[in-house]
Amino acid sequence: MRAAEIGGKPKDNPWEMALRQFNRAADLLPLKRGIREFLVQPHRELTVNFPVHMDDGTVKVFTGYRVHHSTVLGPTKGGIRYNPHVDLDEVRALAMWMTWKCALMHLPYGGAKGGVACDPSTLSRGELERLTRRYATEISVIIGPARDIPAPDIGTNEQIMAWIMDTFSMHVGHSTPAVVTGKPISIGGSAGRREATGRGVMIVAREAANARGLEFSGSRVAVQGFGNVGAVTAYLMHDQGCRVVAVSDVQGGIYNPDGLDPRAVLGYVKETGGVAGFPGTTGVSNAELLELPCDFLVPAAIEGQITGGNAARIKARIIVEGANGPTTPDADEILQERGVFVIPDILANAGGVIVSYFEWVQDLASFFWSEEEINARLERIMEQSFAGVAALAKEQQIDLRTSALLFAVRRVADALMTRGIYP
Repeated sequence: MRAAEIGGKPKDNPWEMALRQFNRAADLLPLKRGIREFLVQPHRELTVNFPVHMDDGTVKVFTGYRVHHSTVLGPTKGGIRYNPHVDLDEVRALAMWMTWKCALMHLPYGGAKGGVACDPSTLSRGELERLTRRYATEISVIIGPARDIPAPDIGTNEQIMAWIMDTFSMHVGHSTPAVVTGKPISIGGSAGRREATGRGVMIVAREAANARGLEFSGSRVAVQGFGNVGAVTAYLMHDQGCRVVAVSDVQGGIYNPDGLDPRAVLGYVKETGGVAGFPGTTGVSNAELLELPCDFLVPAAIEGQITGGNAARIKARIIVEGANGPTTPDADEILQERGVFVIPDILANAGGVIVSYFEWVQDLASFFWSEEEINARLERIMEQSFAGVAALAKEQQIDLRTSALLFAVRRVADALMTRGIYP
């Protein structure tokens, strides 16, 4: 595989990937040139360079970003990632994908994304808190419950969202839980949020199995990226009777054709720090995992992992994109020719933003729902969205990614034309 291992920088530029995907869908819509240009360009971009006191007494300067892609449907929504390879093009692409994801799910949001170029694994808790609070201060001019609502992403978690919420609240002089989602429940987080993305991936995988005439229970599953999304997907699919044959993290992967117990692997990871060496398995690289024989392949790490260089060797029958942008446009063409069923990211991993929306609504109303209610609402939305995208794809004789983008771009364009161009 020519693209980088998970955690590394993809060979393919994510922004160029996002543009190619958009253009393929936009070509099928009667959009005026100016409207098309407006839909594709980010509405607002912020780059900040800020100092942080390190534990050894030095001061280090970090670079962070926050991009608002679209505000047509409502305030913007999107995660914040901490990764050494974060750059503006990556954040732009992720913000655009969030716009289409929110539109596809009929959520009243536009897309946003943020990030800081750093390696959180090398920072102490104190350094991480100081970096987060300073970054939150820098972007506080463009975030807020009615403007832009961040959430966790790669390298960030509930605690980091809590620090951002607290920092923003200190600035405005009152507690503002709705400024972020993915928070701990003790400060306004939602039941079911931690598992939401992985649960959504499991639901659409099950729906895809039904659509393709594949027995879901007993199907073989390989998961690249055993983080929050990948691990939850693995054990929820295992609970449904699927046979999880391989998982991986940034150090590498493990394989057992007879199947693994993902919860046992999670316990091993807590003890050792990684999946490598789990008893009864064979070691594989992240590149090799993608090419293992399986029914479902779940790329749940970073963008640009399935490329024109390895797509012809993919043996999975169905790819369910747990990550954002894991499949390049060149790979999409090869996979479609080979009859591989690809469930695109803006559909497959939308469970996280759906339950983030539920969390935001609960915070604004100060009225909280049970986990059973949340999971039921999530399942209904995911099932309806998959059915709609699959029906349009069949009707138009197009792939699921183009179908999903048609839904999303059309909804944003219709909203823009209904609102009108100011002034």
